[in-house]
Amino acid sequence: MDRSAFTCAVMTVSDKGSRGERADTSGPQLQHQLAAAHFRIVDYTIVPDQPELIRETIVKWVDEEKIDLIITTGGTGVSPSDRTPEATRGVIDYEIPGIGEAMRMASFAITPSAILSRGLGGVRKESLIINLPGSERAARENLAVVLPALPHALEKIKGGTKDCVAAS
Repeated sequence: MDRSAFTCAVMTVSDKGSRGERADTSGPQLQHQLAAAHFRIVDYTIVPDQPELIRETIVKWVDEEKIDLIITTGGTGVSPSDRTPEATRGVIDYEIPGIGEAMRMASFAITPSAILSRGLGGVRKESLIINLPGSERAARENLAVVLPALPHALEKIKGGTKDCVAAS
């Protein structure tokens, strides 16, 4: 399946960004990165660090709009308001632990503070949801880690029967 057949939405989670007190740089960067990889961006929003709003947006995008790939940026750290992973976990059917593990492993090679990131990947119905850090650089680097696996993941989530290709 061609990547351009997959729809994608980006949600920036930021109290200051939602109030217009800080320019969102990670959301636009991620949209650019995804479009360059031939994903079709169909929505983008900025929401405050409120788990209920995060959950509502994910549910709407999956259940009503049938968006294939949902990327969140922000709220994955250890600050008291960082609750994006908990909000995501509350609406997914199952988690894909390798997504978060791969992002943290690659990021740890760059900075020791990567161990504090709690982003995850999971599936709701036929949609893949991935939490990325909020900084533009970390979001860009983390998406680059998982991006090559996303078309195959989406094909499998949607019931594709093509076998995984093993490295020889």
